[in-house]
Amino acid sequence: MEIGQVEAFLAVGTFGGFRRAADALRVTQPAISARIRALEQSLGVPLFIRSPTGLGLSAAGRAFRPHAEQLLHAVALARQAVHDLRPASGGALQLAAALSICTYVLPDVLKRFQAAHPKVMITVRSGHSKEVLEMVLGGQAEIGLARSLQHPEVETLSLRDDPLVLVARPDSHVAQSRRVRLEDVAAQPLIFFDRGSSDWTLTHGLFRRAGLVPNVVLEVETIETAKRMVERGMGLAFLPHLAVVNEIRRRRLLSLELSDAEPLSRSLDVIHPRQRPLSHEALALLKTLRAAVGEEADAPPAPRRRTRKAAR
Repeated sequence: MEIGQVEAFLAVGTFGGFRRAADALRVTQPAISARIRALEQSLGVPLFIRSPTGLGLSAAGRAFRPHAEQLLHAVALARQAVHDLRPASGGALQLAAALSICTYVLPDVLKRFQAAHPKVMITVRSGHSKEVLEMVLGGQAEIGLARSLQHPEVETLSLRDDPLVLVARPDSHVAQSRRVRLEDVAAQPLIFFDRGSSDWTLTHGLFRRAGLVPNVVLEVETIETAKRMVERGMGLAFLPHLAVVNEIRRRRLLSLELSDAEPLSRSLDVIHPRQRPLSHEALALLKTLRAAVGEEADAPPAPRRRTRKAAR
């Protein structure tokens, strides 16, 4: 059994086909087929079955998958352990991050990091989650920060949940009830952002699965623009929790709960290549990220302001 065979197995299982797995691993489809065939021969069982709905894992494949994940994780840890014996260089660090993470997470994190590591030069590149993955796999970034990313060639560390939450202006009519039905939300003026992104797709899918057509009155490019529109009472929006947590604590926005639909869950993930150990600088940044995001998740809401009654 070889590492490349295990990577091919996880890629086929993740992407549901040999061609897509080959594209993801940047090899030819015959190479993927040969690796799977060799792995099945070494194990003595078929790992995949074909059905009218497509390619799926066999019972043996389902049993093997968690061990395959553990194997590649152990290999990554072994590489990291050897790499950690080298002295720190104090050089440069390249990051790739989703634009919203660049805006709402990295400023405080990098301020902390620079205070502790002033000699490290940091470069940050932004893009959609798929672009972040491509930059990490292509060696243009040592660490990537995105949402809900899984790929056979990267280690994924989930830092915290970052769901899309429905927000409204506190004095709006719909905000009188903290629990709302999706059908009622669909009839309200809605503000969507970043057409074609995973957030846009998630939000549209919520209504589509319920057989509803949302009343979209505004489509904007950025989360920040959508947030400002909601604050001015122009409609409701599904926005990342990290983007609106401060406004919710200060009661500038109100988070509404859907009574008849599943939450739009996502995770805030750090990714890095399994084949390349992390530098000392990257490990230090990862430690800073964990601490900062953990503190943000545990922070209590802002105290409610009380208005003083005028003396008579």
